[in-house]
Amino acid sequence: MKAAPRNRARVAQRSVSTELARLDGERRREHILRVAAHLFRTKGYKGTSMRDIAEVVGLTKSSLYHHIRGKQDLLLEILRHTVDRAIRRLERIARSSLSPSERLRLAVENHIVHLIEDLDKVVCFIEEGKNLGADRMRAYVQQRDRYERFFRDIVQEGIQAGEFRLTDVRLAGWAILGMCNWVAKWYRRDGPYTAQEIATHFGEFAVRALSRGYPLPWPTDRPGEVPRDGPPS
Repeated sequence: MKAAPRNRARVAQRSVSTELARLDGERRREHILRVAAHLFRTKGYKGTSMRDIAEVVGLTKSSLYHHIRGKQDLLLEILRHTVDRAIRRLERIARSSLSPSERLRLAVENHIVHLIEDLDKVVCFIEEGKNLGADRMRAYVQQRDRYERFFRDIVQEGIQAGEFRLTDVRLAGWAILGMCNWVAKWYRRDGPYTAQEIATHFGEFAVRALSRGYPLPWPTDRPGEVPRDGPPS
């Protein structure tokens, strides 16, 4: 006789629980974070319950609370874990001795490759941070702004070096990150492009968009820009 669906589900959950028990504390927590990030990305933060996470992880809901205090703490940990690693990688690029153009190219490539490699967590960072409460939101915004600032600094240095045209640095940073983050909306692992191919093309797009010789259709004397008596044209 075939096992009833409910019995099969229980057997599968016991199997997952046994596998989870073999993991040490750090790897077990990482597994929980990965599962939660995937559910938050596919179902949304508000559409995912702690019970949902517990079932996929292979724990009871009460057992899950031994590892995680609540859904808000779980979301914040995912976001913090994601951006901390991203900032370390980006900071090495931004502070390197390479030209601003090359740093921007590498920064974009780095962003896209790691977005695709860690899609669940990065999409959580992009889309689900808005669900944090006020106290946790401050920590999230601080790290998000720090990450964005590295891109703006590279653009600013490129203008000062005469590699990039005069432009609104803040808008340029948002435009570049918006272009990169939109990849999460359409990328498919079985699609025609690899992560590196997309990253290489987008890195080139970003550099060409800011390079001198491509005039902008709007005035450039706006707040936050290099003044007009900056680099010679």
